[in-house]
Amino acid sequence: MEKKNIIKDKSFDFAIEIVGLYKELVDRKEFVLSRQLLKSGTSIGANVREAEFAQSKADFINKMSISLKEANETDYWLELLFQTNYIEKETYHKFNRKSKEIIKLLVSIVKSSKS
Repeated sequence: MEKKNIIKDKSFDFAIEIVGLYKELVDRKEFVLSRQLLKSGTSIGANVREAEFAQSKADFINKMSISLKEANETDYWLELLFQTNYIEKETYHKFNRKSKEIIKLLVSIVKSSKS
């Protein structure tokens, strides 16, 4: 039986939701910020997946650190989209809550991997 990988699952689910939000934003003719959000929001899980087959502990920490940076960048784009009235308060809070949860998990993984 395969062990559950919480960060892998959460980052993938988050990426799916980011793609959905991106589609909504593009439908409303917002192309620049939404593209940035799409890139960083889907990169989180991609780097987590890369870390699964890291060549060393240092490589694992590096991939997870990149994932953390991408999560923080995603949080930035979400806040910018909210502050510029491209997304509603409820949408912002939903995504912000999920991104903060992912950030906390990644911080914990990076810290515990370094010690």
